[in-house]
Amino acid sequence: MTGIHRQRPAGFKTSALGITAALLLSACATQAPRQPSTAPRIIERNAEAPSLTPHMAAAADTLTKMAGLQDRLYKVAAPLLIQNAELCKGQARNLLGFTAKNRWSYPGEYNEAAHVAFGMDERLQVTGVLAGSGAARAGLQTGDILLTAGGKPLPTGEHALSEAGAVFSRVKASLPMTVERRRSERELTIPVTRACAFAIELGNSDNVNAYADGSRVLVTRGMINFTRDDDELAFVLAKTMAHNMLGHAAAQHNSATIGTIIDNLKSITPDTSLLIGSGGIKAMPAEADAAADRLGIYLAARAGYDVKDAPAFWTRLAETYPPSVLNGYSANHPALPQRLTAVEKAIAEVKAKRSAKKPLVP
Repeated sequence: MTGIHRQRPAGFKTSALGITAALLLSACATQAPRQPSTAPRIIERNAEAPSLTPHMAAAADTLTKMAGLQDRLYKVAAPLLIQNAELCKGQARNLLGFTAKNRWSYPGEYNEAAHVAFGMDERLQVTGVLAGSGAARAGLQTGDILLTAGGKPLPTGEHALSEAGAVFSRVKASLPMTVERRRSERELTIPVTRACAFAIELGNSDNVNAYADGSRVLVTRGMINFTRDDDELAFVLAKTMAHNMLGHAAAQHNSATIGTIIDNLKSITPDTSLLIGSGGIKAMPAEADAAADRLGIYLAARAGYDVKDAPAFWTRLAETYPPSVLNGYSANHPALPQRLTAVEKAIAEVKAKRSAKKPLVP
């Protein structure tokens, strides 16, 4: 979800599946996510490829599970990013609306696992298409292999993702592309989509939390598994997006600390020692947290999610993981009474504005 120019070189700590969420979406060097399945498609294996060993099969299984979680995250995030572009103001960008990677997007043993199990090679392959984006409308599909963009061959190999940034960052209104699908070439023209330019990242840990560093939103595996449906996951994503929109990480001097945690949790094997205690994150002040909760309700409602059960969700989360649970959501957001008041007030405002057929603007 960030622009290609922000990606780090492939490395075990930072090149996990989550990093691909940030790639190839920006037409103005920024960020966003997708739709269909981000899980790599299992395709015909090269007869000359090495056999899938038990160890490699386990690595492939890890990648598949991560992709499934990221897929759900992207699906829920898509309308939040697109439908709230006007509220993101300076944080909205023109996005192409898809993610891509090749085998070099996976570090170490996962490189070969992606190659053997999923058919990933040196070429960039679409791993997700943002629902409602120009890429989706143009017919781009998960699994398409990217051949050319703007009439020029796209780079391949270990540095393909970073090198492709020079092509994708110059797009103004649309981008003609050639893709390979089922061994046939297809010509597509992908228009840009205005959307909130926040990277949506999967956190590879079981602590129940979500993080915002000003430009990125990370939701942990534990939080995703805690949510019972897409509405609940949308509450988390919208509230965390709201923190970015309101500049809270910078105001709390938390940006660098949270950024380090996000970088770590995106990897396939994060260093969980960084989550000991508070992880260095300062708890959000009650007034700021309530403001993010209020804005989050508007973001979720504008994206079509049912917000009426938001108070029950936040209450259940706080009761299950109270502030005493270190590096859990309530530890970073302890002001539940003030937050619930803000949420309930925002829900009433949304209901009244809908009845009066007024725009849902906070």
